[in-house]
Amino acid sequence: MKLKSLSAYAVGLFMGLAQMTSATAQTTDYSSYYKNLPINQPQVSAPVIPAYEIKITDFGGVNDGVTLNTEAFAKAMAHLASKGGGRLVVPEGIWYTGPIAFENNVELHLERGALVLFSENLADYPAVASDWEGLTTHRATSPLSARGKHDIAITGDGTFNGNGQKWRPVKRGKMTDNQWKALLKSGCVNAKGDVWFPNERIREVYENKELQAKVHHGDKETVDYAHDFLRPVLLSFIDCKNVLLKDATFENSPAWNLHPLLCENLIVDNINVRNPWYAQNGDGIDIESCNKVLVINSRFDVGDDAICIKSGKDKDGRERGIPCRDVVIEGCTVYHGHGGFVIGSEMSGGCKDIVIRNSVFIGTDVGLRFKSTRGRGGVVENIYVDNIKMTDIAGEALIFDMYYGIKPGAPVPPVTEETPSFRNIYIKDVTCRSAKRAALFNGLPEMPMKNVVITDSRFRADAGFLLNHVDGLTLDNVTVDVAGDKITEGEGVKNVKIKK
Repeated sequence: MKLKSLSAYAVGLFMGLAQMTSATAQTTDYSSYYKNLPINQPQVSAPVIPAYEIKITDFGGVNDGVTLNTEAFAKAMAHLASKGGGRLVVPEGIWYTGPIAFENNVELHLERGALVLFSENLADYPAVASDWEGLTTHRATSPLSARGKHDIAITGDGTFNGNGQKWRPVKRGKMTDNQWKALLKSGCVNAKGDVWFPNERIREVYENKELQAKVHHGDKETVDYAHDFLRPVLLSFIDCKNVLLKDATFENSPAWNLHPLLCENLIVDNINVRNPWYAQNGDGIDIESCNKVLVINSRFDVGDDAICIKSGKDKDGRERGIPCRDVVIEGCTVYHGHGGFVIGSEMSGGCKDIVIRNSVFIGTDVGLRFKSTRGRGGVVENIYVDNIKMTDIAGEALIFDMYYGIKPGAPVPPVTEETPSFRNIYIKDVTCRSAKRAALFNGLPEMPMKNVVITDSRFRADAGFLLNHVDGLTLDNVTVDVAGDKITEGEGVKNVKIKK
């Protein structure tokens, strides 16, 4: 390091140390979001971050979009940890870096014009024990991560870009001819020529289920071999308390975008979440086995489900046994996504006491999406939906699909711990201007959906309600504006009440 640079570093560090004062909480008051809720919910509280501020440039960070800043971020985080926490400021510019791991009591603040661009070198993200789609397994290190931390925050008007195109496969059917030709200039395709892969190793593991199973069971040699296939989520916060995501943009994730798992007291406020519409597994936010959660005033435009509630998959989820609960979602807008608001299909630990209200879905594939399948187990109950506006919905405005990933018509098994249950779901003031179908209820014969109440709602669609295996559906002041049958009852339908 040159003398001039060293002097600048020392001055910057001294100025940062001089700013150290007592710890302070984020000042936003979120109590208004808990007024007039249909159920009592414990209120979230903002994380406490010490009023001590440093800049990434104090630790050698360079914003030229070329210099790798992994070490600078690591040093800054370590320094904050040694001081009991504080605020790490990232000024405008392009900050090229490998993964960033959080410490306790730390706020990462991106100023307007700051772009944190994560490295396209997949080797920068070593494989670690993690979770994926509800199962305990191995994945590459997430670009943004924390495990077992408390009082952590990401704030500011900047952007995190996960360089996801370096990890994700792409299906031919989702590309125009010109886009597909551009992809073929790099990477490789499968034997059928209908899936593109960033490299040959990803293709090999993608097509080898036996190899994938070895990864799941933790064979280190196999995990290392399959590394490039193990796409990480952009943000992985596991077993953390007092978390805030505010104002930032998160985009172009390798797999899911945001994945808080086993977190308590989580606030998501005014963020933007973006992925290409064709992004494989390009979910927006997957809130898994968390409690005390508030998601407000945020926008999602993604490649898969947008706002998702989960709690583990099959035996792994049931053994964990931690439901996702006490969640309030309000004032959000979803553009493209497979589902606007989604519960499942990984819900084996249960989901309960969840409210979504005052939100808008524009051009999503499905509006309200509830999905599960045999083998999951778990109970979804006490779900409250209020004042949702939708338009240009490609599929169903509302769907309950208990056959996700399988076909109806299989032999009916007995009810066991592997049988999923959906009950006590209250939907109010939903307006859908246009959809392919108003609603599809596709329950299990051994466990039909129970006590679903829809009130004061209007659906305009090409087709009406289609019901299978429902025990207890109330439609009170519900208008179904379709050319054909408003309600079609299939198999196993009982206790349907229609009130004008």
